[in-house]
Amino acid sequence: MQLSLEQQDLHKFLMIGDKVLIKPKNPQSQTKSGLYLPPTVQQGEKIQSGYIIKTGPGHPLPSATEETEVWKKKEEEEVHYLPLQAREGDLAVYLQNAAYEISFNEETYMIVPHSAILMLIRDEGLFE
Repeated sequence: MQLSLEQQDLHKFLMIGDKVLIKPKNPQSQTKSGLYLPPTVQQGEKIQSGYIIKTGPGHPLPSATEETEVWKKKEEEEVHYLPLQAREGDLAVYLQNAAYEISFNEETYMIVPHSAILMLIRDEGLFE
């Protein structure tokens, strides 16, 4: 899927629900013994890792209001969310087969549901 937006428009991306936008890390192209791996082997891995760029608001929670009269006009209710554990800047280890790949300005990003993230690595001092 190709998107035609300017690079500065990445901040305009809004993730929905429990979805997370991940910039994949460059996988190892060489094994410990020195053999070079073709890109098809690297892409076929079941588990990948990458940095979280954007997160959605979380899982929507049902409204806790009581209805007294059905025919009364309802006011616009604010939606409440159960926040996600993942934060921007975290390194995520996720299941490759649950991710959706998109291309944006010749860069590859993955849209991953929060449930497909296996582990997060958070470095609090990274952005200070």
